[in-house]
Amino acid sequence: MTLRLQYIYTFYETKFWENIVSNFDPGLEAAAAQISRAREDKALRPSIAGFFDEATNTISYVVHDPKSGEAAIIDSVLDYEAASGRTSNGSADRIIEYTKSNNLKVMWLIETHAHADHISAAPYLQEKLGGKLAIGRGIILVQDVFGKLFNAGSDFECDGSQFDKLFDDGETFRLGELEGIALHVPGHTPADMAFIIGDAAFVGDTIFMPDFGTARADFPGGDARQLFQSIRRLLSLPGETRLFLCHDYKAPGRDEYAWETTVKQQREGNVHVKDGTTEDEFVAMRTARDKGLSMPNLIMPSVQVNIRGGRLPLPEANGVSYIKIPVNAV
Repeated sequence: MTLRLQYIYTFYETKFWENIVSNFDPGLEAAAAQISRAREDKALRPSIAGFFDEATNTISYVVHDPKSGEAAIIDSVLDYEAASGRTSNGSADRIIEYTKSNNLKVMWLIETHAHADHISAAPYLQEKLGGKLAIGRGIILVQDVFGKLFNAGSDFECDGSQFDKLFDDGETFRLGELEGIALHVPGHTPADMAFIIGDAAFVGDTIFMPDFGTARADFPGGDARQLFQSIRRLLSLPGETRLFLCHDYKAPGRDEYAWETTVKQQREGNVHVKDGTTEDEFVAMRTARDKGLSMPNLIMPSVQVNIRGGRLPLPEANGVSYIKIPVNAV
């Protein structure tokens, strides 16, 4: 890791833990105030459509301001057939159809983190619909780690420049009349962000439905203790805060997929991190559980493409893009 990247990592890690220890968290306080305003005034709440991709168990969202029609697309999916190496746009085209049929103007294409289980369709959607591509500033750390693993070469910039916007913790934005704020929630990866629009929090891979628990924390740069702190940070938001999840796998005994819950429901019933669960208990559980998990089926193509902002590696001399598989390196 370069001296610059080490400084960035140390700065964010120190800032994260200082806020936890001091109980002074201006980003969280601003988010809670925003949510309270939205709960008091329905005009400040977004309209939300979820699009479930069963092949990757991913939920993408179109979030918009009912008044202005300004919209954000969160965690889109590019269809990918691993056996043939072919991509297609069926999932993204569903989002395009919905967006156009509702006369929405896309302002943001948001990634909650660099996903390891699906490829982002953000560049395709940006070409068709416009908008700025955004992710958390921690992507720089992820690019450094995985750029080396995949030997991405000197042409690959580990500076986040593949994205139009890198969000910092507590940074605000707008979607028409709606307020938005980004919160850094590392643990699954260093780059994870939760994006809160009105009273709705899009939490990426931090927490799942209460009956399924929490995300893994064993990827490079992941940390179970940090994940616990990030989740407890999110669960400090008002109880009525709506939480929209990035994945669902149908917990045993549940027959339907689900992806919306609330802070209150999570605090009362999450099987991994409900109220009363200590940090050490969570870390022991998460660490043991992660040891038994296999790597996601699409981790090799997904990470290589997603650290590039959803773009395939540059074509080689024959005009074909290639996905690398590091042998005996993971």
